[in-house]
Amino acid sequence: MARTSGSHSEITGPRILDAALRMFSRHGYAAVSMRKIAKEVGVQVGALYNYTPDKQSLLFGLMRDHMENLVSAWATEEKPGSPLERLEQFARFHIRYHHVRRDEVFIAYMELRNLSPENFVVIEELRRAYENELQKILADGVAAGEFQVPDTKIAAMALIAMLTGVNTWFRETGRLSLEEVEAIYWDMTRKAVTT
Repeated sequence: MARTSGSHSEITGPRILDAALRMFSRHGYAAVSMRKIAKEVGVQVGALYNYTPDKQSLLFGLMRDHMENLVSAWATEEKPGSPLERLEQFARFHIRYHHVRRDEVFIAYMELRNLSPENFVVIEELRRAYENELQKILADGVAAGEFQVPDTKIAAMALIAMLTGVNTWFRETGRLSLEEVEAIYWDMTRKAVTT
């Protein structure tokens, strides 16, 4: 099928990804067809297959990019010395990073069930790599006598779930600024692990 008049791969490819991201997060993966994505972008359905083999590849690519970017962004953060300082940095980083990526976060958590088994394994490994960063901070804090955590893996997952939850309710127009919310969540995080 011929490319739509005036379309360019460097423009159309990102538009397809943006449309898929928006539509998957608003309507759910199962409710969005390739035909609907094509209509949103303004191309014929056949043109989508110049950019992606199928809808599963779109979902997987969006989730993989989000998780790889998250892991990479955390890796580039300059880490302070003590476990308590690193934990504060992690908590604040997690809230700030996810705040501006609501659609990506929603898809990364809510659409895992729609991944093929082989794609699920890749995403799970990336999630585990990020969780392990927090788990290491917690383990270092326990070893230093700063934290009292009976199970660092469970604590890491619980803290990440709590911090990610900010995305579900925080709005710029609310009574608290993001910085104020960060401070409150940091206080709750600290109290959850310190003796």
